[in-house]
Amino acid sequence: MISMLMFIVVLALLMVGIPVAFVFGTVAIAFAFLIPELGFDVFSVLPFRIYGIMSNTTLMAVPLFIAMGLVLEKSLMAEKLLIAMSSAFRTVRGGLAVSVVLVGALLAASTGVVSASVVMMSVIALPLMLRAGYDKGLASGTIASSGTLGQIIPPSIILIILGDVMSVSVGELFMGAVLPGLVLVGLYIVYILIFSYLKPEAAPVAKNVKEVSVMEIISAIVPPMLLMVSVLGSIFAGIASPTESAAFGVIGALLLSAYNRSLNFEMLKYATLGSVKLSGMIFMILIGATAFSLVFNELGGSDLILEFFSQDIGDVWIFIAVAMISIFILGFFIDFIEISFIIVPILVPVMHAFGIDPVWFAILIALNLQASFLTPPFGLSLFFLKGAAGDSIKTMQIYKGIIPFIVLQFFALMLVMVFPDLVFAFL
Repeated sequence: MISMLMFIVVLALLMVGIPVAFVFGTVAIAFAFLIPELGFDVFSVLPFRIYGIMSNTTLMAVPLFIAMGLVLEKSLMAEKLLIAMSSAFRTVRGGLAVSVVLVGALLAASTGVVSASVVMMSVIALPLMLRAGYDKGLASGTIASSGTLGQIIPPSIILIILGDVMSVSVGELFMGAVLPGLVLVGLYIVYILIFSYLKPEAAPVAKNVKEVSVMEIISAIVPPMLLMVSVLGSIFAGIASPTESAAFGVIGALLLSAYNRSLNFEMLKYATLGSVKLSGMIFMILIGATAFSLVFNELGGSDLILEFFSQDIGDVWIFIAVAMISIFILGFFIDFIEISFIIVPILVPVMHAFGIDPVWFAILIALNLQASFLTPPFGLSLFFLKGAAGDSIKTMQIYKGIIPFIVLQFFALMLVMVFPDLVFAFL
């Protein structure tokens, strides 16, 4: 039970707001020091584990995809896409919100960086939607949920992390996530259209949208589509590994930025420093989590959980339900990276014991983790949206608007549970 106490202490410290990597490392050292039969000898293999992390070719894709996303953030691609999509759907009631969802999907497939997508669309789309007379809850919910599509639509950083934690091919996770991601996009669009039909005053036809030509729409959509197809297509066709395609994606993002005449030294500096900071944070958390797992496993924590689910409960669907509910509840309070490094490694041995397909289970976790960006009170997308929107929208209006989209994510999760072929369609 000491291992469970260790787990509870980590969660408590995370909820207080102490940096994740320091929580993992400090708790591991403290418990190793306080338990005489354990001692610091447990960390003798830690340098080898860290070397294995730093030489992991799969994890090399993380900084590359982050760099690609940060370059595209400054490339004016989002602005052009939103103007083009808004013009294409300007005669449809709720069309502006639908265009935001489609742009969010394209940004997700191009960048995979949630913070960049939410902030970009908050700055560009929110004023446009409010001027058109959109309900503030619908507008904020649409933007926040569309911006988080980068969690499930590849290339997704969380899928790369889950692939490493669960020892699953990242390429298979990318292929498995395509259809569930498209299903989620479809659910968002159907909800918006139904809501607009039932409450016309909440989503009027956007008369203030600038009309652009067909050629302008094509020139805005085709370049990011080509980048998306080349990056993901090379992985799906087996031509390149995720790391190689990520490197190609960075080059493509730079070319796209040059095409949009936004390539300059300041942008390169921003993307480089941002990539180093975000990647450093992720790898520091991973090193801390490795120290934590060494002590946790030495105390018998993994064996205790495995015995509880496989022998005391013994039902695969109860295990899946408990796992999904636990991840969802923790998502209210802690970040998806923390959940990936704390909870998922504990669940993996039980998953293997029940014979659950790891790709399908990883996609379920990714869909669930996406909700952690949206769930009040600590959903990061809600913070990004509020920060970019300022006083134009109230926090409670954001919370109210996001609830239907969280329900839709639950519905998508249930669909993937009931119909596993949604994951295996492209495998």
